[in-house]
Amino acid sequence: MSGILYIVSAPSGAGKTTLVRALLKEDPSIRLSVSFTTRTAREGEVDGVSYNFVSRERFFAMRDGGEFLEWAEVHGNFYATSRPWLEEQLAAGQDVLLEIDWQGAAQVCKLFPSAVSIFILPPSFAVLEQRLRGRGTDSTEVIERRLAAARDEMRRVADFDYAIINNDLQTAMEDLRSVTRAARLRTPQTRLRHPAVFVDNLGQ
Repeated sequence: MSGILYIVSAPSGAGKTTLVRALLKEDPSIRLSVSFTTRTAREGEVDGVSYNFVSRERFFAMRDGGEFLEWAEVHGNFYATSRPWLEEQLAAGQDVLLEIDWQGAAQVCKLFPSAVSIFILPPSFAVLEQRLRGRGTDSTEVIERRLAAARDEMRRVADFDYAIINNDLQTAMEDLRSVTRAARLRTPQTRLRHPAVFVDNLGQ
């Protein structure tokens, strides 16, 4: 059996992490892939849960050793997905969610064409800026850098299977849940998860 791979991307401040956390709490059958990163942990983040925080030296050593499925530099920091862990989970039938940027999403979709890609959009650029400045976790320089990159990131939305506008958190959460449920109802997935039903009804 093969699990479903969900990819969720968004510009910083669009609410991606909040939505992903809510989805995982509601649907424990989906497992989050914890990315490796060279950036410093923010207040409240836990190593091994929020991210696997590593030095740049270790990151590059792991990259050169073929341990990453994809990797990218985002806002001056490096992020990557563990190849062995992800392949093992999917092979065991476990649904996995990757919370990564558009660059990583593009790399993963080439390797896993059946992956379900989802892009989270803010209702407007002004709201995005307000959210970034209001959360108080980044310096003014970092915020300006994120805003400068946001428009280009949002232009990549056409490369994704689904686009969810996060104007109202509850509505966006329902939209995200609808996507994951629909993916599980695709005929190949239903056949894998319920083979006895197909044997009984189709004789095959």
